[in-house]
Amino acid sequence: MIDQALMSDMLSPFWVSIKLASTTTLCLLLFATPVAYWLAKPSRTQVGARLKVLLMGTIAMPLVLPPTVIGFYLLLLLSPSVGIGQWLNEHNMSSLIFTFEGLVIGSIIYSLPFYIQPVYAQFLRIPRNVMDVAHLLEPSYMRRFIRVVLPQARVGIVLGSLISFAHTIGEFGVVLMIGGSISGETKVVSIAIYEQVEALNYEAAHMMSGLLIIMGVVMVALIASVSRMSQRSSS
Repeated sequence: MIDQALMSDMLSPFWVSIKLASTTTLCLLLFATPVAYWLAKPSRTQVGARLKVLLMGTIAMPLVLPPTVIGFYLLLLLSPSVGIGQWLNEHNMSSLIFTFEGLVIGSIIYSLPFYIQPVYAQFLRIPRNVMDVAHLLEPSYMRRFIRVVLPQARVGIVLGSLISFAHTIGEFGVVLMIGGSISGETKVVSIAIYEQVEALNYEAAHMMSGLLIIMGVVMVALIASVSRMSQRSSS
C-alpha cells in the first residue's frame, strides 16, 4: 500500500502538469492563432513571402532539436546575467529561472509548432470566395477575423489545442533544464516519474506512468476523432 504522504507527492506533479498544459494551450490560442493566420495569408511581396518561410522554419526548430538544447539556451536567456533575465534583474524583477512562469515560456516555445501547423493548414483550407464575401460584408478586420475566419478554422484550432496540451503533459527535457524539480511549483509528472525510478520506487513510478498512459490514450482518441471530422469537412 502507498501511504497518504506518497499519494500526495504523486498527485501534486499531475496538478502542476495539467496547470502547465492548460496555461500553455491558452497562451497559444490567444497569441499563436493570429500568427498562423498571418502565415497562411498570401504575401503581396517577395520579401514578405521569404520572411514567412524564415519564421516557419524557426517555429519548426523544436521538431528537430533535442529538448535539452532548447532548454539550455532558454536557461541562458533567462539567467540573471544574460538577455531577458539580465533586463529583469536590472529592473528589480524576479528571475524566471526555476519558476512556473519560466516553465510556461519554455512550454510555449517547445509546443509552438505542434499548435501552429494544424491551425495553419486549416486556415489554408478556407475557400478564397468565402474570404472575398466576408471582406465585402464586414469592413472591420478584427470582426471579420472573429466572425468568419475563426469559425472556418475551428477544427484546426481544436486539433492544435489537443496536440499542444498532450505534448506539454509529456515534456521532460525543457522543463527540467529551466524549472528543475521544485515540489508544487515546477515538478511535473515526467520529472516525478524519473525521480521515483532513480529512487528504485517502481510501484509509484508504475502508478504515475499508468495514469499518463490512460491520459495519453484519451488524448489520442480525441485527436483521432477531430482529425476524422477535419477530413470529412474537407471532402
